[in-house]
Amino acid sequence: MDDVDHRTRGCAGCLAAGVVGAPAALLAWAPNARVSVTGGFEQQHRDLSVLFVDLPLVAFGGALVPALAWLLGLRVLGGRAWAAALVAVAALGLGVWGLTSWWTPYERPEFVG
Repeated sequence: MDDVDHRTRGCAGCLAAGVVGAPAALLAWAPNARVSVTGGFEQQHRDLSVLFVDLPLVAFGGALVPALAWLLGLRVLGGRAWAAALVAVAALGLGVWGLTSWWTPYERPEFVG
């Protein structure tokens, strides 16, 4: 019975981490990608590749990073669900911080003199 409880906690935590992680990553990514989608001033910076390439990668990474952190935390910390949840939240926070501080879409200069 204890083995089933560990499996249940592992699956529930992975699902919760993925369901929370993907939207959190997308919400952090969207303001940075807005200029590429709308085009900025007179649509000079329009680059829709952020929707086809970056959007799926950010959603997949946002779901995968906290889920893997949850599983690793559950395994390393001896099955403590609360500690694994803290590890998953910390991994999501670090992932979102890394995404917003390092990823910026390409922007051509407004005025080329």
